[in-house]
Formats: sequence, C-alpha cells, structure tokens
Amino acid sequence: MNYIGSKRRVSSFIKESIVDVVGGDLSQKTFCDMFAGTGVIGRTFKKDVQKVIANDLEYYSFVLNKNYIENHRPIDYHDRLQMLEELAPQKGFIYQHYCKGGNGERQYFLDENGQKIDAMRSKIEEWKNHGEIDDDMYFFLLASLLESADKVANTASVYGAYLKHLKKTAREPLVLEPALFEENENTHAVFNKDSNVLIDEIEGDILYLDPPYNEREYGANYHLLNTIARYETFIPRGVTGLPEYNRSNYTKRTKVRASFEELIQKAKFRYIFVSYNNEGMMGEDEIRSIMMRYGSYDLKTMPYKRFLADKAGRRNIKTIQTHEHLHLLEKSG
Repeated sequence: MNYIGSKRRVSSFIKESIVDVVGGDLSQKTFCDMFAGTGVIGRTFKKDVQKVIANDLEYYSFVLNKNYIENHRPIDYHDRLQMLEELAPQKGFIYQHYCKGGNGERQYFLDENGQKIDAMRSKIEEWKNHGEIDDDMYFFLLASLLESADKVANTASVYGAYLKHLKKTAREPLVLEPALFEENENTHAVFNKDSNVLIDEIEGDILYLDPPYNEREYGANYHLLNTIARYETFIPRGVTGLPEYNRSNYTKRTKVRASFEELIQKAKFRYIFVSYNNEGMMGEDEIRSIMMRYGSYDLKTMPYKRFLADKAGRRNIKTIQTHEHLHLLEKSG
C-alpha cells in the first residue's frame, strides 16, 4: 500500500536499534506498536516476540492489523476469493459516490472497479452476518479488498483528492489478491483506540511509538479506505466526499506535547522507542527533555531520501534528504 509515513524503508534500522538496546532474544517479550498504520513494524517483530499488541485510531488500520498481526493460523481462503471474483457488479455506495458514473463528479475509481468493490464488500458482510465466516476470515478478506482496491485507486498517493483523469493503474481491472500474513504459534492483540486511553489498559516490555509528525490528518487522507472498511451509509461532504473523521491530538500544535508526555508517563513498559523525523512539530530537544524525566535516554539517527510525487502520481520529481530519529528510553522505577 502506498502509505505516507510508512516505516518500511527504515524498518531494518528500527529493528537493529531495538535489538541493540533490549537484546537479541525477544522470545519472551511483549512488543506494542501503538500507532500501527499498515502494521509494518509490528509485522517485523511478529515472529520474534511472544506477543504483539497493535493499535491505531483509524479503522482501516485496525482491519489491516487484525489480519497481518492478529491472524496467525492458516486460513483456507482460495474458494472465498474465487467466489468474490466471480460476483456480478453492484452499483452500491462506492460506485454511487466515488465513481464518475455514479455522481458524475468524483473519480476515485474506474466505474467497473467501484462496482466490483461494492459487490465484494457487500458479500463479505453478508457472509459474516450469516455466520458463514469467522473473524479471522472476515478480516483477511477485508484486508485483501482494501489492499487490492488501493492498487487501482485514481489518486497521486492519498485520498485527500482524486486525479482529473484516470491514471494508467486506475484503468486496470481490480484483481482481488490475498493479504497473506505470517503464521506462528503465538496469540496477538489488535485495538482501535485512542493511544492515550489504551495506554492505561496494557503493559509489556517494548513500546514503539510512531505518532503523526505534522498536522496531516490520516482520517482525511485515507477516508475512502475507512469508508470501504466500515461500509456504513452517510452523506459524503464536499468535493472529496469526506465523512466525519477522527482528529488526533498528535496533529495539533497546542496539544501534541502534553499528549506525548502523558503517554510516556503512563506507559507500563520498560523500553520506549519513538520514531520522529527532523521535520516534525516537536523538536529533538523537546522530545529529549520530556523523555529524560522518566529514565535513561539516548538517540539514534538514520539519514534517508524522501521522494515527492507530482499531481499525476509520478514519483521522484524531487528528492529531499531527511533524518529518521529514534528516541530511546529505559524507564526508571
């Protein structure tokens, strides 16, 4: 999935840094990815730790992590995927509000793909409501649909806007591909809560935090994935068809510092690792000052290149050199 803020390119750096501090044997450790996004970091540690806890405020992220993190036993999915692929098109909510043929304005998907999304999403919900599939299969199928729909979305990168003309990948037919997860013997847990609420309910060994860096609201930028995932009826607002969406304190300059310190202070984890780049709302000194109040602090950095896309979705029009900061805290007491 083309995801802003993804840690895929720096996941090795993050894992090596954590292992360097905590030690190589993580088999008895509980690892929490509090702002999980697509689950890249939690998936990196899934096979190494006793338990992964993944959380995110956005529902599409919850769906992805219910599959990639919480699912850990084999699933016989082939027949269900084939049945979904063979469904007749359906002019449902996605087609009506997010395709040119539906409302004559928004063009997030090719008409045919919008109708396939509607047919598949309705059938998945029908199977769940009739008890034909369990939760493991339900979230596997939903994650597969989200990932596959994203590949043919007519956007430059996020869903804050659609492109005026259908780009090449958006003209391709949607193919439902399996969202394959890593199998293991351990049980994991996934939540869809405000991080500062959940922190009172969990404990463990390693807490990894990757909060938003700026005022960009993920609920707005990925609203259509939430809409497909929830598949609830509402009146889309404005040119982009926004629903009501979550607004995080971590995207508000007046609230981010107090929210961050509250999270650090309440955390019942020995080790806390915070990813934050040098372009964020909180400066390096601010983060250091907060974390040092609660134990032994250190900092690791990794330079990397960030690529920008133009309005047509073409990448590499501009390269920016930036730094990934990984703040380290071993809590005292």
